[in-house]
Amino acid sequence: MENSRASLISRLQGDILRWQGFQAPVAGKAKSMGLGPLELAFPNGVFPTGSIHEMLCPTAEHTASTAGFLSGLLATLMAGKGVCLWISTSRKLFPTSLNGYEVEADRVIFVDARRELDVLWAAEEALKCEGLAAVVAEVAEISFAQSRRLQLAVEASRVTGFILRNNLKKLTPTVCVARWQIKPLPSRQEDELPGVGFPQWQVELLRVRNGNPGTWKLEWTDTGFMPVEENLAAYPEQHLNVG
Repeated sequence: MENSRASLISRLQGDILRWQGFQAPVAGKAKSMGLGPLELAFPNGVFPTGSIHEMLCPTAEHTASTAGFLSGLLATLMAGKGVCLWISTSRKLFPTSLNGYEVEADRVIFVDARRELDVLWAAEEALKCEGLAAVVAEVAEISFAQSRRLQLAVEASRVTGFILRNNLKKLTPTVCVARWQIKPLPSRQEDELPGVGFPQWQVELLRVRNGNPGTWKLEWTDTGFMPVEENLAAYPEQHLNVG
């Protein structure tokens, strides 16, 4: 009796996911994002591309950290001369900083909109373009219906979208495949010389569809993402690097 009930629940969950446009990645057929143990939190241990990811940025520090972490993801998504659209009403990202994450700045097209409604409209239209590797949109908030429109756009194009959301006072539910929050940690320096070292983050996967939320510590090095294993308390606070 318990087995049949569990089977029924599992089948219903699968039906709901399909109705929402979610397609579980096939293990072994997708390229790793280099996130190490974090990728095991996703269905079949594969980072969900061709979906919308929501990233919470309540402060300027969170925004900078998220931009750094996201740049590392874009390095893989844009491999092979892919192009990304980055849409916002007040651009803060310094384009040449992308080079530190192996992203060529001239392959990121920045779109400066006047209103947030224009940001969402541009994001929806861009997500329909199969030739893009990724679309990033910075907004204060997004409704369930608006997120659904973005999800419908990627179901056909399989473009990966990222919504950077900075108003947590109106944290409405969305259909995004995952909800992230990236926090800055003290940077690591190999040679103990003054200056900025390798950026490190506390990566929180607050919600993931059909997966397992959790928290991980990662850093970006010359070889990409790496899990943080050192004792972070040993690093001086003055070397804090947020992105």
